[in-house]
Amino acid sequence: MNALINELEMAHALILALAEGVDDTTFRTQYHPDLSPLGWHLGHCVFTECLWLHETIRGEDSVTAPIADLYTPPRTPKQERGRLLPPREPMLTWARDLLAYNLHFLSEIPEQWREHALFRDDYILHFLIQHYCQHYETMLMVLTQKALAETAPNGLNPSPMTAQAPGRERIDIPAGHFQIGGETPTAYDNEVPPQQAELGEFQISKTPVNNAEFLGFIEDRGYQREDLWETTGWAWREQNGISAPDHWRQTDDGIWYGVSLRGSYELAEDEPVSGISRHEALAFANWAGGRLPHEYQWEAACRSGVLEQTGHAWEWCGNTFHPYKGFQPFPYPEYSQSWFDENHYSLRGGCLHTRPAIKRPSFRNFYEADKRHIFAGLRLVF
Repeated sequence: MNALINELEMAHALILALAEGVDDTTFRTQYHPDLSPLGWHLGHCVFTECLWLHETIRGEDSVTAPIADLYTPPRTPKQERGRLLPPREPMLTWARDLLAYNLHFLSEIPEQWREHALFRDDYILHFLIQHYCQHYETMLMVLTQKALAETAPNGLNPSPMTAQAPGRERIDIPAGHFQIGGETPTAYDNEVPPQQAELGEFQISKTPVNNAEFLGFIEDRGYQREDLWETTGWAWREQNGISAPDHWRQTDDGIWYGVSLRGSYELAEDEPVSGISRHEALAFANWAGGRLPHEYQWEAACRSGVLEQTGHAWEWCGNTFHPYKGFQPFPYPEYSQSWFDENHYSLRGGCLHTRPAIKRPSFRNFYEADKRHIFAGLRLVF
């Protein structure tokens, strides 16, 4: 348990460092319609930790009850959250003090609380660590959107990329039965119980689609060819004027470069593309003569050890986010169950900002098809 407490302390430090590293305006500004302000994520993480450790396990809600409306997502719209946040410095002090208290509580848990179901196999520690990891990544999305709004080339003189043909080396996966899913106490409820998936033979690309391959799609007018897009995707593209990945920008002479939370940088041809929606991923797959993998295909190939460059960009899958047979919501219904709505799609693998605690073959991310701020790309199957 001590090792997990240390890991939780590290998760605290990562979240606090992001909040401490910005001014009050950045702390409370909403930089994207789908993202809450940076300071809200800090408050939500502290609230959530106290909700489970004190209100749920101890029956003590003196910390959580007064702030529940602000930090329980459905109760306050994202666009209202920034103005409702306390001043940055007092809020940081509040967060540091509570998190330090919680670490002390966990290191000396009275016997009366150790018997609680959430402490079985240290489940609650795994859960909280992973919750912080997910919000850490989301906070980096916030800072990236800030950079996209504010960054110019700043003297960058990028080398032009050369487009490549898609679908390079492919791996043959034979038909068979494959183990899918995770194991408690680390797995979330949507990863269990483990499944036996029967899959037909398929080919999967050894590496994700890279920047140079996606440039080929752009240069072949992939964003202007309605025949490559599903109806809803084409309508979305037309309405929003989408013509390149979210973080790609062009110099005055038409050379593509990237923008990250650290500013502008030269795009590497062989780096997996990211910053695309599922609509764009599907259009690219159609252009390349492939398709998006079912997440069972992706996990089977990943567990077989044949995939390279996993964890560089989240990889869109072909299927909707769904419950596994025998699914039971835990520790609360809203984490997964609310999103089994046929409008959310699975993503696998993680990105460069994904923490090790959630970078596992069975981890299932899920977003709506139009989301492109989430460091996501794709890998093809054939």
